[in-house]
Amino acid sequence: MMKLTFRLALLACLAVVSITTTLGAGDDGFYVNITIVQKATAKGAVCLDGSPPAYHLHPGHGSGLCSWIIVLDAGGWCSSIPDCLDRSANFSGSSKYMDRWAFFAGILSNISEENPEFYNWNRVRVKYCDGSSFTGDVEQVDPDNKLYFRGSRIFKAIMEDLSTKGMQNAENAILSGSSAGGLATILNCDKLKSLLPNVARLKCVADAGFFINGRTISGTLDIQEMYQRVVTLHGSAKNLPSACTSAMDPSLCFFPENVVPYVQTPLFIINSAYDSWQINNTLVPKYLDPELVWEQCKKQISNCTFSQRLIIQAFGVEFLKAFEGLTPCFTRGYFITSCHSHGAILSTNFWFSPTSPRLLHKTLAEAVGDWYFDRAGFQRIDPYPCARDCK
Repeated sequence: MMKLTFRLALLACLAVVSITTTLGAGDDGFYVNITIVQKATAKGAVCLDGSPPAYHLHPGHGSGLCSWIIVLDAGGWCSSIPDCLDRSANFSGSSKYMDRWAFFAGILSNISEENPEFYNWNRVRVKYCDGSSFTGDVEQVDPDNKLYFRGSRIFKAIMEDLSTKGMQNAENAILSGSSAGGLATILNCDKLKSLLPNVARLKCVADAGFFINGRTISGTLDIQEMYQRVVTLHGSAKNLPSACTSAMDPSLCFFPENVVPYVQTPLFIINSAYDSWQINNTLVPKYLDPELVWEQCKKQISNCTFSQRLIIQAFGVEFLKAFEGLTPCFTRGYFITSCHSHGAILSTNFWFSPTSPRLLHKTLAEAVGDWYFDRAGFQRIDPYPCARDCK
């Protein structure tokens, strides 16, 4: 009877995923065709321009048939009508302009030597076209520019579509993403748990999404002001943890340092204390460097002057202060490097290769695998005392 039940479950996992994706081959990698979720428009789950959302799916096989990994794409945010209007005219705000093929590597690789734990899972790359890290939900369409702020609906519609393709029978699942997708992973982690209540093992892996409420070199809180505009414009407050929004301004609940304590689903955080995006944008935004004094330093730490290194070092101290201020949690894992970089899971060189950054002699792939499968916990901050260039 148990063998029959297992075979039925296996057939359920296999039912649809084997015919949903066409593979493309390129000289420089592994490509997967796009899936446009046309039926999502009936639910109002649309990109900024009103076009349907999209994702790329490569089906699993063998032992990975009933396991899923969903990666949310990066792409920043839009915090004003002009900014969102600009995005709506390109791939970051419309499926009309998205590439038909997506590159799969790192945690999405189908090669066991590059992705030993997850290479044969069902692997999904979700396109990002809402500008709110999948949190927005405004019913009214902007009347003058015909803009839609529906990121939260997009997330739900795509997860429901994937469920019809086998994810409803998932035994293992990971929600992940990098940068704005890493933040979206944190903000939507528990939501996926509610959409997939029967998954035996659901965990989340947020890459380069731990954006701190840091000050610029002039002392202003630009990123806090930007997040406040994002939350207001996209109507994000209703989709942030109520325990957080009842304790502080909803825009502050866009910062992981404030919202992570309320995430109940097991979460693994990958980040650099000297994240290059945050140094280049939060610490030294372009408008504060009109003479381009920081230009070469932003590209490579070894180009920085002594005074610039001190400023970056102070930013790293603030990052670690925010991160280490999180409430302790035994189900949480983390891999905090000192690399001057941004994003790691979609790069084989960072994820699992002979040159990958290591903590406790483990690559990211090994650390995440041990944590996900409960072989060992992993909570490690790089002891290297300052920022460094990582190949």
